Amino acid sequence: MSSSVIDFIATEARFGAQNYAPIGVVLSRGEGVWVWDTEGNRYLDCLSAYSAVSQGHCHPKILAAMVEQAHRLTLTSRAFHNDQLALFYEEIAALTGSHKVLPMNSGAEAVESAIKSVRKWGYEVKGVPDGQAEIIVCANNFHGRTLGIVGFSTDPETHGHFGPFAPGFRIIPFGDAAALEQAITPNTVAFLVEPIQGEAGVVIPPAGYFTKVRELCTANNVMLVLDEIQTGLGRTGKLLAEQHEGIEADVTLLGKALSGGFYPVSAVLSNNDVLGTLRPGQHGSTFGGNPLACAVARAAMRVLVEEGMIENAARQGARFLDGLKDIRANTIREVRGRGLMLAVELHPEAGRARRYCEALQGKGILAKDTHEQTIRIAPPLVISSDQVDWALERLATTLTQDFS
Repeated sequence: MSSSVIDFIATEARFGAQNYAPIGVVLSRGEGVWVWDTEGNRYLDCLSAYSAVSQGHCHPKILAAMVEQAHRLTLTSRAFHNDQLALFYEEIAALTGSHKVLPMNSGAEAVESAIKSVRKWGYEVKGVPDGQAEIIVCANNFHGRTLGIVGFSTDPETHGHFGPFAPGFRIIPFGDAAALEQAITPNTVAFLVEPIQGEAGVVIPPAGYFTKVRELCTANNVMLVLDEIQTGLGRTGKLLAEQHEGIEADVTLLGKALSGGFYPVSAVLSNNDVLGTLRPGQHGSTFGGNPLACAVARAAMRVLVEEGMIENAARQGARFLDGLKDIRANTIREVRGRGLMLAVELHPEAGRARRYCEALQGKGILAKDTHEQTIRIAPPLVISSDQVDWALERLATTLTQDFS
């Protein structure tokens, strides 16, 4: 690394809280699937800011919408109406088939908002005794970093020494419909779950799982809340990951790619029952639904559809997955994925996935390790066949590399 790169990294370490361990690269520019570091080296981005940059870096149409709106009006708060919020509501509802929309900023805010909303629905509509509402979640979940959310995490790094935590959550194994059936009680108001567990290492449930989940939630008057903050908006080759089993959630959470990486935008999408319980003064956000966010989100959704990114994610995801499965390397324990949400899990004896990610950096690919043994691969949805093949060549070389 050059002295300038070392200076950037050292300054971060000196002034910043040490709550991240980034790969040793300092990025300064991005376009499409590519990013460049401060020394001019180019890399294929295989993380997409944890799927937030699905539309590609600095998409020109989203950029244009952002600049145009920034010249006109950026923030009003929800004390007043603005001319972008109604259009955002209308367009996201038409795209997803939702009845009600609650705009927020981050994914974690969307999750917290959903928790509040389903509890309120439970007390006022279902008739759960006050203070007794229960929400079922899954082991190895990742729904955000707020205090309320980490309280029901099973990852010691996420929740250790941050308590005490709020009660009201039951944890069951992911992908086990029988466990869900056994956990439901008359006080259960919701089942909060990721369609694919991203941070856990792209863990995909067995076929038919969500069909059974939908049946159980309907039969027991339990709201099915799908956290599609990573999986939604085309990442898995469908607009929403729920569509792979032909179900509909009662509440859907979107974020990340909802702004194409330009601005924090999230949304709680719901049937009328859940969000219909909220009244003025009971929940809010100064920046939620601001005109700049709405204009950016509208453009981000529009290019996803108009430029065929969702269909491309399905095609290129299948190509990428097949190519990864064709790599014959003793290091690989399992390859899995859906659309452009992919993972390579390594055998423990292969060593930590981090060193493979660092080796990939040297070959022009930026990927990220998770849970010690897994390499996550999630490039922007605009990736081409040639770029997939280019990446596969370098992944094959790296995964067969002898680090001893």
